[in-house]
Formats: sequence, C-alpha cells, structure tokens
Amino acid sequence: MSQDVLTVKEIMELIPHRYPMLLLDRMEDIVPGESCTGIKNVTFNEPFFQGHFPGEPIMPGVLIVEAMAQTAGALVCHSTDLGGKGSRVYFMNIEEAKFRRPVVQGDVLEMKVKKAQSRGSVWKFIGKALVKGKVHAEAKFTAMIVKDKED
Repeated sequence: MSQDVLTVKEIMELIPHRYPMLLLDRMEDIVPGESCTGIKNVTFNEPFFQGHFPGEPIMPGVLIVEAMAQTAGALVCHSTDLGGKGSRVYFMNIEEAKFRRPVVQGDVLEMKVKKAQSRGSVWKFIGKALVKGKVHAEAKFTAMIVKDKED
C-alpha cells in the first residue's frame, strides 16, 4: 500500500498512541518500508509547555525523539503487517541524540526518518527533526513492534 499523505486518523489506526502522547499530525513523502516525513504542529496549548519551562516554553527533547520514533513506527506499520489494532511499539535503544535548537510554540516540526536496518519486528532508524529546514534534533533509534497475543 502506498500513499502520499496519511492523516492523523489513519495514523491512529496504525499506532496505539493517543492524546496527549500522540505527537504526529500527518505523514508525507512516504516511501514504504524506507522513509517518510512526519509533521507535528506545535501549538501554544501543548500540555508539556505548562511546566517546561514557565516563561520560556520549549518542547522537551525527549518528546522530540518520541515524535521521530512515532513517525518511524507508523511508517513500519503502514508498510508491513506488523501494526494496527493489538500492536505496540517499544523503544529498544536511542543513540547519538543531539539537540541543536529549541522547538517552541508555533513551530511546524518535521521528523524525517530513514530506515537504517530491519530484521523481523526490530527496526533501526536515523531521524532528524527540522523546523523551517534547520535541524533542531537528531538521533538513531531502534524499536520493536509487538503484536498482542490472541486469546
């Protein structure tokens, strides 16, 4: 299955995350099983801004990495039969995470993810998070997709 764009409704059919932990509004530039771009519209009313940090709100770096991982997880689930109802995506490893610039209210965060390696349900990706074409964060990460056991 190949599509140019996935909506948030379609993404929610692929991965189990829901508000406030769903950090992906749209996916585009999809090359099944290989790469895509996830979009997160960072709004002023994000729940994490209240405490991170009062007076100078920035998106926590760990949530930027999580947004990249959700993008990668949705890509894998869209490209294979691993995802959908009854599946979970688990971090296994995060390497070389670097945070270059803060992500703030009003930014459109683009998560560009590219498969580095896959073996069965374990996938390794290289991700970059950009705002207006500038890299704000990057990381290598590995995740496993697990289907719930059927009764």
